[in-house]
Amino acid sequence: MTAVDTMAGRLAQIQQRIADACARAGRPPESVTLLPVSKTFGIEAIREAMALGLTRFGENKTQEIRQKAAALAGQGLKWVLIGHLQTNKARDAARDAAEVQSLDRVELAEALHRRLVGEGRSLDVLVQVKTSSEPSKYGMAPADVPAFLRRIAADFPTLRVQGLMTLAVNSPDPGEVRACFRALRELRDRLRQENVPGVSLDRLSMGMSGDFELAIEEGSTEVRIGTAVFGARSYPDPQ
Repeated sequence: MTAVDTMAGRLAQIQQRIADACARAGRPPESVTLLPVSKTFGIEAIREAMALGLTRFGENKTQEIRQKAAALAGQGLKWVLIGHLQTNKARDAARDAAEVQSLDRVELAEALHRRLVGEGRSLDVLVQVKTSSEPSKYGMAPADVPAFLRRIAADFPTLRVQGLMTLAVNSPDPGEVRACFRALRELRDRLRQENVPGVSLDRLSMGMSGDFELAIEEGSTEVRIGTAVFGARSYPDPQ
């Protein structure tokens, strides 16, 4: 068995690639966080990841978070929702997620805030921005983000905005992929000039197994890695 046939080997390889991409960008490796994406992987795979020191996991669906959180209760794990969140699932996210990275509309912000008030808690969120033209991609139009941030700060105090998230275009052209990441970083830089009270824009969640090195070179602070850590899924993983 080679190193890439084990999760420990794959994780070490990804950490080295992150460090190398940071070096190319003139950044320290600790400036990038790895979010292991455990969606569709079972409890035993998560236990194996936990044994390697991982305690924070990305999931696409609230139902999967609930099931895994129940099976692994008391382990100090944090579940991060990275998939599109339907408004009628806001209660589940408010109850079980440590963070939502896919906040992309006022209706969802309202629903999350209402449920969080009922739960007596607040929630870290990232605003998902659409930086590609692909119809399959979710996210808020860049032009709508400034007003959205002001609305959250004014009306939804349970939502703690920590930064922005995006999905790059699915393209074999690295230039097109890189442009999506650059667009998010440039949007963040413009938004910082507005200095909306209570809104942090320190985090840029962008980059997945196939493109995270480009994302790091363009300023990503967090990469969402699934198959490159956990191995191949048994069926296709829709984005």
